[in-house]
Amino acid sequence: MSTHKANLTGFSPRKLAAAAGQPAKDPWARNEAWRYSGPFTRGNRFRGAFPGFGIAVVAFAGYMVYEQVFLTSAHDTHGAAAEHH
Repeated sequence: MSTHKANLTGFSPRKLAAAAGQPAKDPWARNEAWRYSGPFTRGNRFRGAFPGFGIAVVAFAGYMVYEQVFLTSAHDTHGAAAEHH
């Protein structure tokens, strides 16, 4: 026995979709166009999501460079010569 059930109504959604095809013109295309243009594009929506993030990254990187260059001491080494604790 097969697991395929007989279609009692004869209706097939796949045949209906194939017969209908694609519409010649989307009637709502003009009404939906504003979502994908101007200030609502994907890039513009996320541009203001994290205000000040770029400045914070530059400031943090600058501080890390400052700390590595000016704030390291000879006592902070963890080599074999520094066995005292």
